[in-house]
Amino acid sequence: MSNNVKIVVFVPESHADAVRQAMSGAGAGKIGNYTNCSFSSKGIGRFQPEAGANPAIGEVGKLEAVEEGRIEMVCPREVLTSVIAAIKKVHPYEEVAYDIYPIEIE
Repeated sequence: MSNNVKIVVFVPESHADAVRQAMSGAGAGKIGNYTNCSFSSKGIGRFQPEAGANPAIGEVGKLEAVEEGRIEMVCPREVLTSVIAAIKKVHPYEEVAYDIYPIEIE
């Protein structure tokens, strides 16, 4: 198994650059002699805040649809916790949606 994972985070387009920079600054996105490597795609994120939520976008009890970016970066396992903390520091959402995928070989 590789020392790296792929981390994917979903973020409103308005905050995509800040999240991308935070991830790189914490050690994600390095491939060989290149830094700040990422892949982005666009989509629609849907959610409905429930009682007790404090949504950055939308209203409690109302279904919301937001134009979001999907940001993918390679990340060394040893800095993964720091990268997640950096994402959460700049991400506008109360609950940050992210996925972590193992990389089998490099």
